[in-house]
Amino acid sequence: MLEALIFVVFPFCMVYAMVSDILSMTIANRVPVILAATFAIVAPLTGMDMSAYAMHFGAGALVLCVTFVLFALRAMGGGDAKLLAATSLWMGFSLELLQYLVQAAILGGILTLGILLYRGSVADVFTGDNVFTRNLANKHVGVPYGIALGAAGLMVYPSTQLMHWAVARLVTG
Repeated sequence: MLEALIFVVFPFCMVYAMVSDILSMTIANRVPVILAATFAIVAPLTGMDMSAYAMHFGAGALVLCVTFVLFALRAMGGGDAKLLAATSLWMGFSLELLQYLVQAAILGGILTLGILLYRGSVADVFTGDNVFTRNLANKHVGVPYGIALGAAGLMVYPSTQLMHWAVARLVTG
C-alpha cells in the first residue's frame, strides 16, 4: 500500500497541475496540500530518520520563502510557488532538488519562448479557440508555468529517496 502511494500520488499531482494550469491558468490549492500531507504521512513509514525528515521540510520551507518573495514581486504565480515548495518537500536538500530546479527553469524558458512564438503565429489563428490552447494563445495571460514544474518533477522523481525505497521494496518483497 505504501509503495502504491509513492508510485501514484506524486506523479498524479504533477500531471493534474500541468493540465489544470493549461486549462485554467491556476493550480488548485489541493495539489500542494495533497503532496505535503502524503509526504508527511508516508515518509516516516518508509524508515526515513527524523533528521532527514526534518531536512525535507526545511527544503520545502526554504523554497516556499524564496517563491513567496517572487510571488510578492509578481515574478511568479501563487499556485506555482506552492507547487514548487510542495515538490521540494519530496526532494529534500539533495541533488534531485537541484536537478528539479534547474530542469524546471530550462523547461520554463523553453515553454515561455514557445508560447511567445505561438502567440501571433498562423497556428494561433487556427488553434487559439481550442480548450487546451486558448490560454496559450491569449496575450493577456501569463505563462502556465505549472507545465514546466510538473514535467521537471516527473523527470526527477524516479531518482528520489522515496522512489528508491519503493522500488527496492517491490524487488525484494
